[in-house]
Amino acid sequence: MKLHELREPEGAKRPRKRKGRGIAAGQGKTAGYGTKGQNSRSGRGGKLYFEGGQLPLVRRLAYKRGFRNVNRVEYSVVNVSALEMFAEGTVVGPDLLMQTGLVKKLDQPIKILGEGDLQRPLTVQADKFSEAARAKIEAAGGTVVELS
Repeated sequence: MKLHELREPEGAKRPRKRKGRGIAAGQGKTAGYGTKGQNSRSGRGGKLYFEGGQLPLVRRLAYKRGFRNVNRVEYSVVNVSALEMFAEGTVVGPDLLMQTGLVKKLDQPIKILGEGDLQRPLTVQADKFSEAARAKIEAAGGTVVELS
């Protein structure tokens, strides 16, 4: 088969209806728009929003408030209490967090939050730290390393 031999399958394209071209065309006289009424007139169709007086769909649905910030950065969040599972002196980085299942995706930046307590000194590597998390890690004798 060559490029010039390609054809669309039979019946894939229907010929368009040539409305209002006389009785022989089958769409003469009223041209398929019926007799009388709003939609038989010229300039027919009306407003897109108008639903014949029925309350339009746009107004029937709940009003959506606020806005979505397109520049928002979505973080993978890990609490300080979750870091308690690691042995003393461990370097806790993104790869280790992924292996232990604390982080599901590495394509998102990681943020450490300060919920819970930490008793052992760890070296924690992440993209962001909350002030409380930074204070708790350093209070336990650990160090904080920001990756980005």
